[in-house]
Amino acid sequence: MRAWLLHRQIGLEGMSLGELPDPTPGEGEVLLGVRLAALNPADRYLAEGQYPGKPPLPHVLGRDGIGTVLATGPGVSGVSAGDRRIILRGETGVTRPGTLAEKVVVPAASLVASPEGWTDEQAAGATLVYLTAWQAITQWPELPTTATVLVSGASGGVGVAAVQLAHAMGHRVIALSRSEQKSRVLREQGADFTVDPSGAGWAESVRSFLGRDRVDLFIDNIGGRAFNDGLGLLGMNGRVSCVGRLAGPVPDFNTASLFFRRLRIGGVAVGTYSNAEARDAWSALLAAMAKTGARPLVDSVWPFERLMDAFGRLASGPLGKVLVRVGG
Repeated sequence: MRAWLLHRQIGLEGMSLGELPDPTPGEGEVLLGVRLAALNPADRYLAEGQYPGKPPLPHVLGRDGIGTVLATGPGVSGVSAGDRRIILRGETGVTRPGTLAEKVVVPAASLVASPEGWTDEQAAGATLVYLTAWQAITQWPELPTTATVLVSGASGGVGVAAVQLAHAMGHRVIALSRSEQKSRVLREQGADFTVDPSGAGWAESVRSFLGRDRVDLFIDNIGGRAFNDGLGLLGMNGRVSCVGRLAGPVPDFNTASLFFRRLRIGGVAVGTYSNAEARDAWSALLAAMAKTGARPLVDSVWPFERLMDAFGRLASGPLGKVLVRVGG
């Protein structure tokens, strides 16, 4: 079978399109013929050696995807050859081969049916980003029932999911995006207010919108200089969910900024979900999205052979998910 092979963890340039023997499912496993695979920033981080996962090389990246069950191993029930399934969460693409291949073996427990009414493109890249956004919102049980949520990097995969989910859960949403066109879409997806964080005085614009209110939860997908500005918008007992660091380290961070408003910062990592927790979270977030009819946004779909171009699109700041078409 064809597969994109990571030979060295020196970045995406350490990958090449090659051949691997067809895998065989073992106990409790399923062989999936991959139709569509989704790209995530974490794939690039792993390729660069920045991610904790240290898989045997050559390695196949790809954590998300949808495909057709081709065969099942011993002890598998509830799924049969010919079924269409998506990968919920697990070690696929991290410590075991991923979806940037024509076939992948996945534990049966890591597969779920595509949500009713969703296209294959919508479902293929949804699980990782929506579970991440769900954890970012729900890891603070003391969050007000109707909270004000600030989302940086709101046009990315997790950002869009966070805007949609927070809106569906009844929260007021402020989305940060550098593009007016993307901001219009984010407002359609549930953002109550959008602002360009590259503009001077953007934080003051948010304060003007809020009036006497303050932000309860800051979902930070970016890091970098804007982190401190976002922190300054939080009210008493404000919370920060740290998801990504595309803009790099936070400069001049002063821990004293946490003291007097009793602010708390927490990291987000869906890898800490057990399989049961991931399934419960997936069911809960789908129920929330059903209230508003929200669907994942797909930016673009690329041929399998143009994977490097697809990663280039991901790096350029797409609106929604970037997918690769692997098979039919």
